[in-house]
Amino acid sequence: MNTFQLSCFLTVAEYLNFSQAAQRLHVTHPAVSQQIQSLEKELNVKLFQRTTRSVKLTEEGKAFLPDAQQILRLSERAKKRFNTSTPEDIETLMLGFDNFKLMSLLPDTLTQLKASRSTVHPHLLVIPFQHIYQMLEEWELDAVVGFKESSDAKIKATYKELTKTSMMCVCSPNHHFAYKNELNLGELKGEFLVIFEPPKTSRPIARAQGKLLRTHHPSVFYFCKSLEEIITLVTANYGISILPDLLVCDNPQIVKIPIKDVEMMSFGIYYKSIQGNHALKEFINCAKRCFM
Repeated sequence: MNTFQLSCFLTVAEYLNFSQAAQRLHVTHPAVSQQIQSLEKELNVKLFQRTTRSVKLTEEGKAFLPDAQQILRLSERAKKRFNTSTPEDIETLMLGFDNFKLMSLLPDTLTQLKASRSTVHPHLLVIPFQHIYQMLEEWELDAVVGFKESSDAKIKATYKELTKTSMMCVCSPNHHFAYKNELNLGELKGEFLVIFEPPKTSRPIARAQGKLLRTHHPSVFYFCKSLEEIITLVTANYGISILPDLLVCDNPQIVKIPIKDVEMMSFGIYYKSIQGNHALKEFINCAKRCFM
C-alpha cells in the first residue's frame, strides 16, 4: 500500500468516475484502474462496484474510506514537517554524561547556545562510563562531558579543558572535621568512608577514592551506587566522602573541606572532530565562556 494508491482510491471515491479521477490526478485512466486493482488485491476486498454506467463504493470501500483519509493525512503531515525545514534548520547535538550531576552543570552553557544558535537541538544522554567513549568513537555521540582521563586510558578523541576542580572531603556539620579549613589524606585514616562502588564511577574519581581503599580496612567502607546515595549517607553522618567539588552542590546539611595533597581534577569536553560540526563548535565556545 502506498500513498499514490490511496490518492487514486480517494479521488475515485470523490468523483465516482475513473476518467474524471485520472484527469484530476494528471494520469491516464488505465493507471488509475491499475492502482485500484492493486490496492483491492492487497486488501483482498472489492472497493468499488463498476458497471459501464456507474461506479459505486462497496460496503468494504465505505469502511476503508476513513482509514485511507487518515493514512494520507499522516503521510502529508510527515512530509510537511520536513519540507518546512531544511537540514540546516535543525542541528542535532548528542552529548554524553556518565551521571546526572554532570548534566546539571550545563544550563548556563545551553542558554548561551540557544541564544547564539537557536537551530541546535541538544540531546543529553546519561551513559555508563564503561560504554560512553566507545559510543564517541563510533560517532554515536558528538561529545562527552566529564573529567579528564589519564593517558593510559587511550581515548581516541580530543580533550578541551573547561576548568579544574579541587577534591573535597564531604562530611556532616556534626562531624569533627567540620571546623577544619583543609585536610590531607593522612588525616582521613580511620574514618568511616562513603564512596562509590568501583564499577559505578568514572576512572578519575575511582583513582582518587582508590587511595583511600589502600589505607583503610574494608569494614569502614559504605559502598554506594550513586552520588545521591553518597550525599544522603554523609548527611546522616555515616561517614565522610571524597568527591570533586563540581559534583557537590552547596548544601547546609554538608560541609566541604579541600584535600590539599590530592591533585585537582580537570573537567572538560571530549570530541572526535569539530570539522563541519558547527553546533558542537558553538557548544564548546559557549562552555568555555561559562566555565573559564
